[in-house]
Amino acid sequence: MKLEHIRNFSIVAHIDHGKSTLADRLIQSTGAVEDRKFRDQLLDSMDLERERGITIKASAVRLNYKAKDGKDYILNLIDTPGHVDFSFEVAKSLQACDGTLLVVDAAQGVEAQTVANYILAENRNIKVLPVLNKVDLPSAQVERVEQEVVNLLLDDEIEISHISAKTGIGVQELLERIVHEIPAAEGEPNEPLSCLVFDSHYDSYKGVVVFIRVVNGTITPGMQIKFMGKGLEYEVQELGVFLPEPQAVKQLTAGEVGYITASIRSPKDVVAGDTVTDARQPTSKPLPGFSPLKPMVFSGVYPANQQDLTTLRTAMEKFVLTDAAFTFEPEQSEALGQGFRCGFLGLLHMEIVQERLEREFGVVLVLTTPSVVFKAELMGGKSIEVRRPSDLPSPGSIETISEPFVKAVILCPAEGVGGVMDLTIQKRGVYISTEYLSESRVKLVYEVPLNEILVDFYDRLKTITRGYGSFDYEVIGYRPQKLVRLDILLNGKVCEPLSAIVAKSLAYDRGKALVEKLKELIPRQLFEVVIQAGVGQHIISRASVRPLAKNVTGKCYGGDITRKRKLWEKQKEGKKRMRQVGNVEIPQEAFLAVLKL
Repeated sequence: MKLEHIRNFSIVAHIDHGKSTLADRLIQSTGAVEDRKFRDQLLDSMDLERERGITIKASAVRLNYKAKDGKDYILNLIDTPGHVDFSFEVAKSLQACDGTLLVVDAAQGVEAQTVANYILAENRNIKVLPVLNKVDLPSAQVERVEQEVVNLLLDDEIEISHISAKTGIGVQELLERIVHEIPAAEGEPNEPLSCLVFDSHYDSYKGVVVFIRVVNGTITPGMQIKFMGKGLEYEVQELGVFLPEPQAVKQLTAGEVGYITASIRSPKDVVAGDTVTDARQPTSKPLPGFSPLKPMVFSGVYPANQQDLTTLRTAMEKFVLTDAAFTFEPEQSEALGQGFRCGFLGLLHMEIVQERLEREFGVVLVLTTPSVVFKAELMGGKSIEVRRPSDLPSPGSIETISEPFVKAVILCPAEGVGGVMDLTIQKRGVYISTEYLSESRVKLVYEVPLNEILVDFYDRLKTITRGYGSFDYEVIGYRPQKLVRLDILLNGKVCEPLSAIVAKSLAYDRGKALVEKLKELIPRQLFEVVIQAGVGQHIISRASVRPLAKNVTGKCYGGDITRKRKLWEKQKEGKKRMRQVGNVEIPQEAFLAVLKL
């Protein structure tokens, strides 16, 4: 196929604006899948994606389209996720594309992630085709949303496609726009081979399956290839494209998107953003890859059964292939045994990783309280990273502690502005600006500590705005703050998994709330359990779980009271000794309670 007949594009949008449904209609309109084999959300292959109704992994598919001008085109489509935690998937996809469809819900309008995705596309300098979806809904406000799109793109003359991805209205016209307005793929088939690795996954039979966009040259089975990042060489076993099922081909040439297998057994050998070249005639320089994403949220991940530790390690090594933003390193905990300190982009990312590891690899996991990476400046001028509360040195040796701040862009209805402002103030937010996008839509910009928006910020924002609020954030750097380590003590022993680093002004309220919650959740033992919250040497809250009662004087009948007192004293000594040596059982609900607080 000639380069001028190849179009590489992706679909980007906010959550639930119709990306996957539009991908379905494009697949049906081009006849890529027979009607009897078709199903909704065809490219969402994971059970988890279908259950939650969200896209987690970007998916590629090759479509053959005969345009009205009689020419045959190859359309390489990549469907992307919409949630802010999976923005790396969007960035990777845009790197492999020459254009993108920016889908906006005609009822909801421009949302926070719509803005973020447009900025990603602009930074790549690729063609953006705005698409207004769900125009057939009774609640659609086409004129208002059109104006919001014009304001976002800063172009009064831009053509905006009106479609309904559910019913197929306007999809055929959109296909014509794609072939005529998105630039043709560029590249030189006769130049030395250079391919961009934009994704991969592990197959039990074929090893690592590498997804590539061929930029220059031609790749064929049997060719000796080299991964320039790691310097490793392999022989190509199979080439293929997604139709959307994998189908082997004899070659992939400049401008095409497909996959290769080369009996790569170690998942660590393939990195997204690497360049694949011909080992015998290598290209002179690698392609620009992706900016490596640094995880911002860290949590301890432990197998519920310590015998599953090796299985968990193998599972994580394979999982990193499909999710380059996930990181892990070994960790030891007195309470939970051996496990891993894992890095995530956000709380939804953490939740999805946990579910995928448990489902795909059959390991039951226990997760500790998520936290961000703090930076501590010590008295001697040394600077250290604090990834867990136990890493924080004694207060006397610390000069300053800094935490990551984010620039949060919140879009909400005008009537919800007061509630949203109150919420961000509670989260120690710093007000930056207010902008009215229309009479009913307001854009608020705040700078907020990342630690404060980790757990319940999004849920509370949705509640305050009755579901119409949305927010996006980007990390803007570290700032010194008054922070302390809040410890939870059970019978005088610090319980590391329940410790946290919090703002000094919030330590008392957090400690008290946590102690009260743990008092409800920790089951009664044979001895009294004393729960305390402390900052340094100061105890700021205390509660106790009463021991299980045993009537040791039940066998006594009549007699002198001293006989009963003797039995009670003996019982008291036994419980005191048991409290010193006994282990307090902490259910998983107690760890989850920390999340909710």
